[in-house]
Amino acid sequence: MSKQIVEDQRFEGIDFSASPLPTGNYEQCQFINCNFANADVSDIHFIDAHFTHCDFSLAQTQQTSFREVRFKGCKLLGVHFDYCNPFLLDMDFDHCLLDLASFYNLTLKGTVFNNCSLVEVDFSECDLTQAIFDHCNLAGAIFDNTLLERADFRSASGYTIDPENNRMKKAKFSQSGLAGLLQKYDLDLQ
Repeated sequence: MSKQIVEDQRFEGIDFSASPLPTGNYEQCQFINCNFANADVSDIHFIDAHFTHCDFSLAQTQQTSFREVRFKGCKLLGVHFDYCNPFLLDMDFDHCLLDLASFYNLTLKGTVFNNCSLVEVDFSECDLTQAIFDHCNLAGAIFDNTLLERADFRSASGYTIDPENNRMKKAKFSQSGLAGLLQKYDLDLQ
């Protein structure tokens, strides 16, 4: 059975948790105010797609492709991006709620997280080279054996990162964020 190819379509206000999106390639499509919560989007290929104000909470993403995909104002609670197809994975997030999501062991070079909530997100073993965390809340986020070279945390908050357990050459931090790098030493910073 061949997969369908859908190009340059606009999907608005559709509940894909009730009637699943058919497996296929969705190229240059827009999804606006759609519900994917608890939906199965496995084996679907999103290419140059835009999601605006969509709910992806706990969506199943086994071998899902996200290539040049932008999420704006979306709710992506508990999504296992680490189950996605890693080939050409490219996503950016703007004003999104990503709490409890997992990006374990993914290459996310240059990914932009703008005004996102990333509470308790797992970034273990990720390559976040040149990633930007602009005004993001990273409280409880896990950075373990993570490549953070040239990543930008200057306006991020809430993070705790162990410099001895992560590669951080030329990463950018504000002076107010230095406490998150020293937390394991239990210092009294004034």
